[in-house]
Amino acid sequence: MIEFACHCGAARLGAPEAPTEVSECNCSICRRLGARWAYYRPSEVTLPAPQSTQPYVWGDRMLAFHRCRSCGITTHWQSLDGSRDRMAVNARLIDGLDLGAVRIRQFDGADTWRYLDED
Repeated sequence: MIEFACHCGAARLGAPEAPTEVSECNCSICRRLGARWAYYRPSEVTLPAPQSTQPYVWGDRMLAFHRCRSCGITTHWQSLDGSRDRMAVNARLIDGLDLGAVRIRQFDGADTWRYLDED
């Protein structure tokens, strides 16, 4: 089990293993957050206590981006309608993760909704 923790430690998540691949997205929120997203099935992730995070929802109301109520660090996003069998956790919250050893994929969430390294 790998642990993801915000700066103050109030919001902690768990996942079965460290990511071997993460995504950077250029949509209007992700480019501002600077997160590198590790994807998991929701059933694989141990979520923080509900009172430790605050969701942010906008636009088509499909996703909720969560941040720690205490330090403000973005921890994860979840689907609101249950149509996705994946969620994302901010891989930058893993202490000791060597991001140089992880494949970083660029996702064009601002325009084409495709990975830029796809043909």
